[in-house]
Amino acid sequence: GAEPDVMCIAKGMGAGFPLGGCLATREAAKGLTFGAHGSTYGGNPLGMAVGIAAFDLMTSPGFLEEINRTAGALTQGLASLADRHSDIVEEIRGKGLLRGLKLNIAPKGVQLAARERKLLVGTASDNVVRLAPPLIISEAHVREAIAALDDSLAAVKSAERAA
Repeated sequence: GAEPDVMCIAKGMGAGFPLGGCLATREAAKGLTFGAHGSTYGGNPLGMAVGIAAFDLMTSPGFLEEINRTAGALTQGLASLADRHSDIVEEIRGKGLLRGLKLNIAPKGVQLAARERKLLVGTASDNVVRLAPPLIISEAHVREAIAALDDSLAAVKSAERAA
């Protein structure tokens, strides 16, 4: 229920292009006079054109519904992974398409195993595998990613047993 006075945004705003923005309430914006703030991601004509195109896409009919459907498939797939690998997956974190698998082991081995399977994932903290797919990901891509993560988790467990 909290509403910010000022919010800095980026990432999805440019659909991958470096672009950022600063949103503020009318009251908070009174302190943001011309030249008082700046951004390495703001104010250039190309960036603004990309931002407008990204906004048009994100507000097109059915776009958010498709993302929600795909995020639902990701949720189900990750829950299935957590069940199959409950010995190392402690928790599924996040919302929508931005997710994390909290592990009871260091995440680097899973990250490297996933890369061998052509899946790029990040790590966060000392025990989280981070998934941050693009908004254009399809349910077929989600199935491929879940299969690669399943294989990666199994490979890491197998390697740990052999060690």
